[in-house]
Amino acid sequence: MKVSLIVTTLNEIEGMKAIMPRVKPEWVDQIIILDGGSTDGTIEYSKEQGYFVYVQKRIGFRHAYNEVMPYVEGDVVLTFSPDGNSIPELIPDIIAKMKDGYDMVIASRYLGDAKSDDDDPVTSFGNWLFTRTVNLLHGGKYTDAMVIFRAYKKRLVYDLDLTEEEGYATAEKLFRTNISWEPLLSVRAAKMKLKVGEIPGDEPPRIGGERKLKILKWGAAYYFQFLREVFFWKGKASLHAARLEKQPA
Repeated sequence: MKVSLIVTTLNEIEGMKAIMPRVKPEWVDQIIILDGGSTDGTIEYSKEQGYFVYVQKRIGFRHAYNEVMPYVEGDVVLTFSPDGNSIPELIPDIIAKMKDGYDMVIASRYLGDAKSDDDDPVTSFGNWLFTRTVNLLHGGKYTDAMVIFRAYKKRLVYDLDLTEEEGYATAEKLFRTNISWEPLLSVRAAKMKLKVGEIPGDEPPRIGGERKLKILKWGAAYYFQFLREVFFWKGKASLHAARLEKQPA
């Protein structure tokens, strides 16, 4: 199993200098810095450290992911934020659990004793509401359906149609924003009854930079997306067949 670590950045020079030295190259097979067009030295610092850097062309997380996928060499994608919210030392634990045959493993901020020091009352309620909604509407068993810190098989990007516009276009147009694909990944993985696991993972406070979260727009767009998925996207026949093959006789 080859693992590609995708480190998402946008003006995160302080976080990069504090966090990336704690990421051991031997943990993964490839490290990609996926940058949104930083102007604070993040790109230059990353290149100086010998990292491969891809600067996205279109605005938005999902467009960045779409663009970088052709450069991903691993069978497994592990997405990571270097702003301090993701704990690097959990990377080996996530990979170890993936090796147990999981399709996706999430570092949950709300599993067991894990906690988020970056939450405020609004984001805490929102994350609870979104995760609860995904579980109720789509049969998930998540404690954290939203977090970026997770690993999943690269083929899910295509099996779950995460690169297709239809899953995002209406929500983005209605709420005039660009959203990421982690919530939709959680929804469709649940709908397909894929093997999903979680490990507890604290979320420390962010280091430097500015918070990118657009609470109202993103929250509304994601909730609309969750509701829309009840009536649209039934999954590919090949995925249904694979799921049936795994079920005991």
